[in-house]
Amino acid sequence: MRRRHISVGFAAAVVMATVVVGAAQQAAFKRTEVQRIDLSAPGREAVMVVADIPTGATSGRHTHPGEEVAYVLEGAIVLDVAGKAPETLKAGQGFVIPAGVPHSATNKAPAPARVLANYIIEKGKAIATPAP
Repeated sequence: MRRRHISVGFAAAVVMATVVVGAAQQAAFKRTEVQRIDLSAPGREAVMVVADIPTGATSGRHTHPGEEVAYVLEGAIVLDVAGKAPETLKAGQGFVIPAGVPHSATNKAPAPARVLANYIIEKGKAIATPAP
């Protein structure tokens, strides 16, 4: 009887751990590239992405090798830009992040958020680089 009780307890713990890990995996920030085109400015390209930010997810603090011009399509995000107070932006609001400025976007709202972001960056560079 005791052995069965331990087995049931172990199975319940495994199920709970799987649920917790699954929930953590679902809350991932994701960028989907829509297009990438060369610009008339030498050495520059435009990259358009849609960022999906589930409830509780964050982009993490990062920088871009050029300007980010973005628009909140759905939901709300808390935008934390170095040197500024964090700002909550809702669907229909836009923002600009200067090149090289550390920032992050976090979804603290109960619904998923989507952001359309356009990056005017140095050709061939990564869209984003982690920042301390």
